[in-house]
Amino acid sequence: MSQRHRSESAAALPKQELRAHAHAERHRIHTELHLLSNAVGTSVEVDDADEPGVEWKPVHHHDADRARAKLDGAAKTRHWKRKAWKRRTLQRRAKAMAFRLAGS
Repeated sequence: MSQRHRSESAAALPKQELRAHAHAERHRIHTELHLLSNAVGTSVEVDDADEPGVEWKPVHHHDADRARAKLDGAAKTRHWKRKAWKRRTLQRRAKAMAFRLAGS
């Protein structure tokens, strides 16, 4: 596989470890939500209940600098063949025909 987009400073965890960590995090949140729903039905008011937050995310989900860089690059590169391109071409042809008709 290509190593072109990987930085040498950040060594990624093996895929199995990432999946296990993500699974544990989902299980923790699910368990806390279940306990919270039981507590709301019995002793805790809905407004007083705190939802569990995500404590762990993979690195690529919370790297703000990487996200900004990705957005900056996306605005600059565009695919050349879009509907606006076709529309411009038709407008140019119509202008050329109008010019030819007006000139003769």
